[in-house]
Amino acid sequence: MIGEIIGTAVTIIVGVLCIAIGISNIGGNISWVHSYHRKRVSEENRMAFGKMVGTGMIVIGIGIIFAGALLAVALLVESKICEIIALVAMFASIIVGTVIAFRAMIKYNGGIF
Repeated sequence: MIGEIIGTAVTIIVGVLCIAIGISNIGGNISWVHSYHRKRVSEENRMAFGKMVGTGMIVIGIGIIFAGALLAVALLVESKICEIIALVAMFASIIVGTVIAFRAMIKYNGGIF
């Protein structure tokens, strides 16, 4: 039980960190992005690139926080359906957020690698 509570808290903390990084990226600070991508983004595209990557990170963070909250509810009411919904929501947000970030990389870098 204690391990599940700690796991849920860590999940929410990770989500908050993703949102914080996303907000930083939206503001033009792309230092959290891999150096390969930072080098390939022109100065005039830096803000637009940061906004797209940051939006992707925020989507991921929101999904992770939502999943953490649902996992907390699942612990309280002992509901497997809440756990399933939490995992589906988390993976869906990770996929959507990653697609947004990859679109930014393709648009401003010409590719993800």
